[in-house]
Amino acid sequence: MSSAPDTKELEFALKVRRALDENAANLPASAVGKLALARRAALARKKPEAVTAPVFVPVLAHAGVNASMPASPPGQHRASPLRRLARMWPLVALVLGVMAVAYWEDVQRSAELADIDAAMLSDDLPLNAYLDHGFNAYLSRAR
Repeated sequence: MSSAPDTKELEFALKVRRALDENAANLPASAVGKLALARRAALARKKPEAVTAPVFVPVLAHAGVNASMPASPPGQHRASPLRRLARMWPLVALVLGVMAVAYWEDVQRSAELADIDAAMLSDDLPLNAYLDHGFNAYLSRAR
């Protein structure tokens, strides 16, 4: 929304422009030369326009139709199953890798627990000694 003074300025500018356009043919050659010189001087002093930075627009791979390839008719698939499989292999490799790491960590944890159980069972102390809080304090002070 524009305010009243802005509207009045715009109306005045339009009236001046209309009057100049109507009387441009009646101007003497010397006045036209002076006006051309003044215009060139004004353009030379003009501030450069603000340069806007390019806007980053993320584009997903294969999200739209490629400009160099014609659009496929409806009902037809452009990508073959082999191509789709080739695009899916990184995801499959990632899932298999995560599963392998989880399995390996589970095996390592089971092996550690088995070592602790074997050490406790092969020790000369009865199992009730490990449950006694005083014995745990004794073990921590002894170390």
